[in-house]
Amino acid sequence: MESKKLVREIAVITGSDSGIGQATAIAFAREGADVAVTYLEDRQGAEHTQQLIEEAGQKAIIAQLDQSKPENVERLFKEVQDKLGTPTILVNNASIDSAGVSVKDMSYERWDRAIKTNLYGPFFCCQQFIRGIEGSQKRGVIINITSVHQEIPRAGAADYDVAKGGLRNLTRTLALELADKQINVNNIAPGMVLTPFNQSAMDDPSVWKQQVQSIPMKRAAEPQEIAHAAVFLASKDGRYIHGTTLFIDGGLMQNLGQGA
Repeated sequence: MESKKLVREIAVITGSDSGIGQATAIAFAREGADVAVTYLEDRQGAEHTQQLIEEAGQKAIIAQLDQSKPENVERLFKEVQDKLGTPTILVNNASIDSAGVSVKDMSYERWDRAIKTNLYGPFFCCQQFIRGIEGSQKRGVIINITSVHQEIPRAGAADYDVAKGGLRNLTRTLALELADKQINVNNIAPGMVLTPFNQSAMDDPSVWKQQVQSIPMKRAAEPQEIAHAAVFLASKDGRYIHGTTLFIDGGLMQNLGQGA
C-alpha cells in the first residue's frame, strides 16, 4: 500500500472554497495533511471543502479571509496556530480575475483592489507563514498560484497580469532569502482551468471552442490536475525544486512567438 505523502503536515490554502483551492485542499487531506480552508464570500463552499477533508480523515478549520488587509491575515495564522498547530505548507491560491478594462479606463479602486488581493495578500500570508515556522525545526513549503499570464499579458487585464507577474518575482526573491532555511518556494502557473473563473466561457460552447483553440491539447485543465502538482511540490519528492515556475497549461506556453 502506498504511504501518504503529507502525514503530519498542516496546510493553509487560501481561496479553498472552490476550484483549484478546493481540489488542492482535498488532495492534501487524502495525503494526510490537516487543512485551514479560507473563503471570501462563499461560506457554503468552504463548509463543503471542510466536510470532504474530514471525510478523508483529517482535521479542518474554515475562516473568512479578506487577504488584502494584513490584520486579517495575522488573525488567520493565529487561529490556525491555536487550533491546528504551526502551518508547514502555504498555498497562496485566492485571487480575483481581471476587470476586462483598458489601463486608460481602469478606476483606481479596481486597480487597487486587484493588486492588494492578488499581490499584497500573498505577501502578507508569506510573512506570517515564515515568521511562524522559523525556529520550529520543520521543513516548510510555499506554493504561489500564479498564471500563464505572469508571462502572457492581455489587453484589458493589466490589473491581473501585473499582480501575477509581481507574485512570480516575489516567489523568486523568497527562494533566495529562504534557500538555507528549509523552506521551498515555487509557483504553479495554470493555463485555462475548469473553475468558476472561466464559468462564462464554459456556459457558451462557441466561446469555449474558440478559447481552447490556442491550447495545443485543445482542452482546459481539471482542478485536480493542478492539485496533483501541488501535492508533489509540497511533499519530500519536490524538496530540491526551488524558485521555479511549473506551468500546467496543456502546452499553451509553447505557442509564444509561433507564426511571428
